[in-house]
Amino acid sequence: MAAQKRERGKPAENALVADKRYYRIGEVSEIAGVKPYVLRYWESEFRWMVPQKSRSKQRLYRRRDIDTILLIKKLLYEQRYTIEGARKKLQSMGMGNALAAGDLSFEPDQRARFRKLREELTAIRAML
Repeated sequence: MAAQKRERGKPAENALVADKRYYRIGEVSEIAGVKPYVLRYWESEFRWMVPQKSRSKQRLYRRRDIDTILLIKKLLYEQRYTIEGARKKLQSMGMGNALAAGDLSFEPDQRARFRKLREELTAIRAML
């Protein structure tokens, strides 16, 4: 059993072996290698990180939420962004693009494309 224990603060390598629909905060904490209170704090700072809650008010994270958490951790811990700087970086990239990129690459013309798409959808909604 001692061989299976991991060092505190280190992410669990095979924590996502069981591909589940929802993960609890303790599981996500182990996967990301941060304490649960850090996840709750990030939830208050980053509006994109809002996990669903069960009837008993437990946080239920999806795989997408975990990807967001890992990206935030990369920005804060590896690239040394401040909370505000990480928030601005994620906003400038668009959250979906940021998660897909993973390496935080950004295509400048994507914002214009999304803006045009939004305008088209607004026009369609107005027609209905």
